[in-house]
Amino acid sequence: MAAFHIRQIFFLYLIFFCRFFYGDAAFGSVVIEEEEFSEELLLRPLPDRKVLAHFHFESRAPPTGSNGRHHHLFPKAISQLGRWNYESWGGFDPIPSNNAKPPGVELWAVFDVPQDQVDASWKNLTHSLSGLFCASINFLESSTTYSAPQWGFRSASGSLRYGTLPREAVCTENLTPWLKLLPCRGKDGIAALMDRPSIYKGFYHSQRLHLTSTRFDSDDVDSGVVLEQTLTLGLVAELDNLQKENEMLVADFIGYEGLRSSHGFQLSVKPDRILEEVNGSHRNKPSILYVFSVEKYSDSEPFDLGLTWKLPVVWSCQQAPLHASRFLMGSGNERGAIAISFKSTRLSEELLHSDLTEEKCNLQVKIFQVVPWYIKVYYHTLQVFVDEQPQEVSDVVEKIHVSTSEDKVAPGLMEMILKFPCGTKSAVVTLEFDKGFLHIDEYPPNANQGFDIPSAVISYPDFQASIQFLEDKSLETLPILAKLQEKSSVLSYTEVLLVPLTTPDFSMPYNVITITCTVFALYFGSLLNVLRRRVAEEERFLKSKDAKKGSPVSQFLSKLSAKLTGRPLETPQPPSTSTSFISSKLILKVVLVAGIAVVWKFYLE
Repeated sequence: MAAFHIRQIFFLYLIFFCRFFYGDAAFGSVVIEEEEFSEELLLRPLPDRKVLAHFHFESRAPPTGSNGRHHHLFPKAISQLGRWNYESWGGFDPIPSNNAKPPGVELWAVFDVPQDQVDASWKNLTHSLSGLFCASINFLESSTTYSAPQWGFRSASGSLRYGTLPREAVCTENLTPWLKLLPCRGKDGIAALMDRPSIYKGFYHSQRLHLTSTRFDSDDVDSGVVLEQTLTLGLVAELDNLQKENEMLVADFIGYEGLRSSHGFQLSVKPDRILEEVNGSHRNKPSILYVFSVEKYSDSEPFDLGLTWKLPVVWSCQQAPLHASRFLMGSGNERGAIAISFKSTRLSEELLHSDLTEEKCNLQVKIFQVVPWYIKVYYHTLQVFVDEQPQEVSDVVEKIHVSTSEDKVAPGLMEMILKFPCGTKSAVVTLEFDKGFLHIDEYPPNANQGFDIPSAVISYPDFQASIQFLEDKSLETLPILAKLQEKSSVLSYTEVLLVPLTTPDFSMPYNVITITCTVFALYFGSLLNVLRRRVAEEERFLKSKDAKKGSPVSQFLSKLSAKLTGRPLETPQPPSTSTSFISSKLILKVVLVAGIAVVWKFYLE
């Protein structure tokens, strides 16, 4: 039988779940309010032999009219976060006022408060989250660090706020309080698999918390508060007997059906359910999801899953319609330009919502970008290049909203919708800017490293990021599957830009302070030494010195020497002479110190 080189492309998902319930029966009523907590783990191989691990925890609290509800599973710190009861506490006085993310901290918040109280609520929220997660989220309270998107993402009537801290590092100090929000923390359940060294030595780490209150939904359905905690990791997988090359001789009769029937691999544990993607985006190779329920296992019968591969497999993942990248242009510390480039990922024509043969086939791209106030962006310099050819801005830009920056008050904001032809291979959007100057107090400790520009958010409204499975009522009981089937626009983030700014010589104040303190020490030291010196003590010192010179032996030798030489005998000088000498010396020192003081005064002036 003839054999040939083929690539077996396979998409595999493994999901493990466990659910907990805690109910409170109300007296005189048959209604039982239950708190729910579910934990799930989704595993997916990546093309470069790494493993995507996605932990999903969801806590649900039923709606309640009481002010002091006792929670059994839902974290109390979250239920009390930012809550103010206007009916009981008053509101007239001044007192009441989706998983892959960019580097640092990102915060989105929608407030259901009057428009004039949105910014005050944002500041209170940042301080609460900062203390709750041991992070510097409180730095987002400044108006120079957050913005208000208008129409780029959702219609929130001006109540949406967005802030980001690109330099905020995520470490175990942030993971520990995040785990404390779980009913069993990290001691039991799927959370017990979160090994700190394995998490932080991985290639990617994203920690997310999504809190939703459904009281004010448009459908008037009051389902309480939903807290979603997700931890997305890029782990290192060590697989034995895995060849470096992903191609080998395979019989031509082994195809996708063989892999689907577990001919390509073997599971040590039989899955509870096998779900297959409906109308998958991978043409004839839809994704397969294996669901395992760990509730029926115990310590005596632990859950131990093993996969034995029989055929080499090339893992694949669907990419966005365009690959977005951002970089800086120009040189020097005065001017520059921001460039956002798009490259085609050769997406299948079946994914496009319109026919490529039509002349009006366009691909919409939304850009949301926030720049700090010290980056003076000239929005009139906007240029667009499609396939290395300059284009008229009006032909490509369908809609744009710009909010210019204000010095030390607000950052710059740009929301833009672009329309590219469906056959576009590459596109570039550029904006020129000037670099401003900061006060010395506004520079961070490591200013010579540069200043960060937050990631730009790129979305594709024509494409929905969802995985649809066959209709099954049992899918509604798994929150992670419900999230996978939710339709939302494809979203991606660009790189964080590092902009070098002109920085002062921070060592100069230190040098000035050092030399000033040295001169003052010498001046005041000499002055105090002269003023506090006692003349009587020096006179006694000279007398004692003369007395030592006037011993009997010395006097006898001096007389003998005078007789032999015929010179008169020298007598010691009277004290008045020494006193006058000391007085003249003291006056000279005082004059010298005064002269130094006068020179120093003229030098300072």
